Amino acid sequence: MLKEVSFQLAKTGFMDQDFEEFDEFDDIPNIEEYPTLRSVVRFNKLLPSVNWFRSVGLPLGSGTIDTAQAYVETLGFPGTFIAPIESWEEASFAAANPDWNSSWWEAEEQMRVSLTTDALEIISEEDLTMALTHVSATASPTIQHAVENFAEEQGIEDEELVRAAIGSAVQTCHQAALVLAAGQEDAHPFALKYKLFELGRWPIAITGSSFNIF
Repeated sequence: MLKEVSFQLAKTGFMDQDFEEFDEFDDIPNIEEYPTLRSVVRFNKLLPSVNWFRSVGLPLGSGTIDTAQAYVETLGFPGTFIAPIESWEEASFAAANPDWNSSWWEAEEQMRVSLTTDALEIISEEDLTMALTHVSATASPTIQHAVENFAEEQGIEDEELVRAAIGSAVQTCHQAALVLAAGQEDAHPFALKYKLFELGRWPIAITGSSFNIF
């Protein structure tokens, strides 16, 4: 269950005893003075334990559907249809679809800006930037390795699609880290979106009135 609750563990500090040292964050000398950054450290250490994309193509379970519905509702898109994507071919079409809901993208961007503002009330800009850089440095190779191995196993040769999957997951790690840095709750849309990745899914985009999930 660790890989399915890593965001909550990072938020609550349940595993503090395992993360007493912050060696990879040693460029933030006063990190222990920032409770929310300690959550980011825990989150960063748990990223490699997530089984990225392990459930793509499988029927959506009730946990995935409930999380997806909570995401669209808290983001401000109630009534959005949860649309399962069943194959890499469908995922490729959904990821490249030019009809992405621009209001969805704008809502996420506004939330990112708001979280950054909230985090900077707690943490210096330099320290926040360093912490988020560490998250990206951990997430990028971890996710790339997972996706490329999976693509090889499945015979996926669409490099653009592989890059889109990697980029989407890395971006969501960045967003989730911002939630933690700002001291926000597990019910934040970005935390819910990250949970979908923890569940092995790829939440691709809201297109029209449908939320496409692989």
